[in-house]
Amino acid sequence: MIRTLIAAAVLASAPAILHAASALRIEITVSERGFTPDRISVKKGEPLQLVVTRTTDETCAKKIVVPDANLKAALPLNQPVTLNLTPTKSGEMKYACGMDMVSGVLIVE
Repeated sequence: MIRTLIAAAVLASAPAILHAASALRIEITVSERGFTPDRISVKKGEPLQLVVTRTTDETCAKKIVVPDANLKAALPLNQPVTLNLTPTKSGEMKYACGMDMVSGVLIVE
């Protein structure tokens, strides 16, 4: 019985593991100049992992917000933060600091 429950739990989590493994990993740095890169081309329907690392305190970008994906995350200094998303429509998907003063865009094709 316990083996069956463990096997079921492993199988239930397998799609999430595969999703993360097959996602396109994009590294973004936050410096005093803003997000780098600040324009990224991606494909509609392709799972993404945005790995964001803030490298300075000389920025207001201490949070990242992706409104179209309903994502928000704090950006602790020198610690990578991973955001998982899959763009579902073509066009531009903006990401910005919590105050919307520093921004970038995913260009979804």
